[in-house]
Amino acid sequence: MTETFTLLIISATFFLAGSVKGIIGLGLPTVSLGLLTATLDLTTAMALLLIPSFITNIWQAAVGGNAKIIFMRIWPFLCLATITIWLGSTALKIVNPLYLSVLLGVLLIAYAFLNLLGFSLSIRPYNEKWMGLLLGTANGMLTGMTGSFVVPSVMFLQAIGLPRDMFVQAMGMLFSLSTIGLAFSLQKLEFLTPELASISALAVIPSLIGMVLGQRIRKSLSENRFKKIFFISIFILGLFIIGKSAFALKM
Repeated sequence: MTETFTLLIISATFFLAGSVKGIIGLGLPTVSLGLLTATLDLTTAMALLLIPSFITNIWQAAVGGNAKIIFMRIWPFLCLATITIWLGSTALKIVNPLYLSVLLGVLLIAYAFLNLLGFSLSIRPYNEKWMGLLLGTANGMLTGMTGSFVVPSVMFLQAIGLPRDMFVQAMGMLFSLSTIGLAFSLQKLEFLTPELASISALAVIPSLIGMVLGQRIRKSLSENRFKKIFFISIFILGLFIIGKSAFALKM
């Protein structure tokens, strides 16, 4: 883990992942997991993303000035999405993580494809709380299984009609809490070591540099252009995850 080449790969991975996150508001765990697991195992990659994910998400959650409004609206969803991560993480010792990754990729592709075709999900205010509890639980389980915070949380936050800036800030809040839950679960399962924690801390630097670059690009995008890039990125991430997992399963 301390070889120069490996550290360079980790740095480049988190710079790219941070750039993607800066542009669309998510993707650091998904991109970093997808690239790192080409040379490292899944649980090691999940441990490495913890500190960069937490720091960049805290930053994202703090920007926008709507944190209190967002939290009061979706706190039941946030709580369930966090506390159920440990349930999903138990599957890491039971089920082949590659099968779980394929499932995640399929869900991402379906979500992006429907939105690119013009089919958008909508949750009415009177259904928001119970749907938040249901989808929060599902999101926590999938986070524990795959290390990705995207499905179905992003679907829920989009479906309740948050405008772009609140949407991005809400994702930062959710992902911050999810990172804490994932760190706790990996620690309990003894997948998080002091060495991995140290390397994860160093990976914050390229992640932040990439995120600043990505945020500058996002500010130049219109609302419609942002949505199009967002869903195309989700679609590509899904394809990448499925392709990589399928290749690994054949080996």
